[in-house]
Amino acid sequence: MQWTESGFIIGTRRHGETSLIVEAFARDHGRHMGLVKGGRGTRWRGVLQPGNRVRLTWRARLSEHLGHYAVEAEALTAGEVMADPLALAALNSLNAMIRLLPERDPHPALFALYEAIIETLPEGKGWPAALARFELALLQDLGFGLDLGSCAATGTNDDLAYVSPKSGRAVSLAAGEPYKDRLLALPRFLRDEALMPGDMDDLLAAFRLTRFFLHRNVYAPRGLSPPESAERMIRLLRRAGGGEG
Repeated sequence: MQWTESGFIIGTRRHGETSLIVEAFARDHGRHMGLVKGGRGTRWRGVLQPGNRVRLTWRARLSEHLGHYAVEAEALTAGEVMADPLALAALNSLNAMIRLLPERDPHPALFALYEAIIETLPEGKGWPAALARFELALLQDLGFGLDLGSCAATGTNDDLAYVSPKSGRAVSLAAGEPYKDRLLALPRFLRDEALMPGDMDDLLAAFRLTRFFLHRNVYAPRGLSPPESAERMIRLLRRAGGGEG
């Protein structure tokens, strides 16, 4: 068994005295692990870092085996991200969410969003909105997608401003007004990719929405807590004024 594909390092763990089990995320092979012999050596120290793009060749005798990775560096952006606490918290949060996906299950749309976020993290621009959209797409891929196409009460798609925490369906401004204290805000940029967050409140509302449903539908049923890096990212993002620049 063998395949070759570009992907991103999302984590490593020690194996024996000299090797590493490398966890990667690739378009056609999803979240996939493999052994890198000698991976703890100095020649790999700058390569096998979360966020780096690498060329992976995976080999195994049988498909169900762990297998081995041969790795070639393609874009080593991890060093730039690690120098920025906000970008690092976002990267750690992003990789923690990738681990919610089943192993070896392709998610090409999520991979495209992940790739776009990694490319913009060092610049400090645009990635917060992309990350909120990633979280919305993650819910969809995990089977808990929100219905943001029309109002749950009226069936129209005009002035959608809220989301029902019970049903995950959008609610229009007029229909939701009497119940707005019990509804979650729906920022317009989550429904229209051509838009960006209007301000910091818009951006924070998006994360409040996506993370409410991630916690209720994904983390809590699995007995997990949301990653601390996700909360740290929100604190740093608020302090930085949004990071949208």
